[in-house]
Amino acid sequence: MSERIQYDSEFAFELRVCYWAEREWPPIGTLEDDTIALVARQLGTKRRRWDTIVVETTAAALEQRATFGTERLDDDLRYVLRSAPEEWTFYRDALPEPDYPWRYVRETIHEADDRGILDVRKSGNRIEIRRQYRYPEWVDRIVAIENKPDLDASAASALQPQLERDVALGLADEAWVATRATDAAVSPVLFEDLPVEAGVLEVDPTALSASVAWHAQALEPAAPGTRITDRGGGHSSFDQSAATFEYVSPDRKATLRYRIAERAYERGWRAFIDTMRSDCRWFGPRERDGQVLPWCGSHCRVQTASECSGSCPAFEPEPPAWRQHSWPIDGGPGKTVERLLAARRARLRGTKKS
Repeated sequence: MSERIQYDSEFAFELRVCYWAEREWPPIGTLEDDTIALVARQLGTKRRRWDTIVVETTAAALEQRATFGTERLDDDLRYVLRSAPEEWTFYRDALPEPDYPWRYVRETIHEADDRGILDVRKSGNRIEIRRQYRYPEWVDRIVAIENKPDLDASAASALQPQLERDVALGLADEAWVATRATDAAVSPVLFEDLPVEAGVLEVDPTALSASVAWHAQALEPAAPGTRITDRGGGHSSFDQSAATFEYVSPDRKATLRYRIAERAYERGWRAFIDTMRSDCRWFGPRERDGQVLPWCGSHCRVQTASECSGSCPAFEPEPPAWRQHSWPIDGGPGKTVERLLAARRARLRGTKKS
């Protein structure tokens, strides 16, 4: 008899939301036939990190992106790849004038050469470059989801300013809150003072289903955004100090969006296995609805990523004999889980896993 899995922790709930989004996105209606929802978790900017990110793209654009490999392309690499010419050209003549020293551009060119995504040669003392492939505009929409399975008063008070900043900045096309479905006639989250632009999803992690309690409004990523730096008001009702903010240009937002999308392409949401101790004898997979969940045999539950570490009191290395068996546990059960999740992640982003 299989164990009954409880999705009590935010981590377990988050994994179910990611899997639901990968299978069922969008919450209302359907995607176009050639549109793909690429799902990742725990991504964002220096000032904000979202629990779940959904990047909408097309199969053709994803295939074009796959020609540049599975690793993310940072801002400098994208700058070079987007500007690289079709014919051999001295790099200083080919690329726009950067706002940083040219020696860093040369480092980026050599990195692109090492990764095999840019043709580079020396002509005398000059470095010449030539494009292999054009970097595609492969991101159509980005949707940010904040996961709060149990939205108590403290969680709601922390969530409100986060969502207000998300709406004001408009970096994503939509902002949502995913919370656990209840038997109440009206979702408890709707009683919280959240921005009306943010949508609300009620998710049943056991049944792997979701319903829309409040529809999200479309934000404007192509328009200037407002970054709230200080909400003002202090901690007292007598403090009438004004909020402070700064504007964020559409070009800056476009750069941030591609930075997020590239990290989502590289990591996906199954990257939790990279930080867990899959070599522990208590670590094992549990399959639910086609999803592989991490499971701790010592705690008898889905452990969190922070718990599953070498500092865990229950950590025990796998017996060496486990790593000497043939398929399907070649290298130990933990290695089998790593290969399974890596192959699934590679297939969904349009690349083959050797």
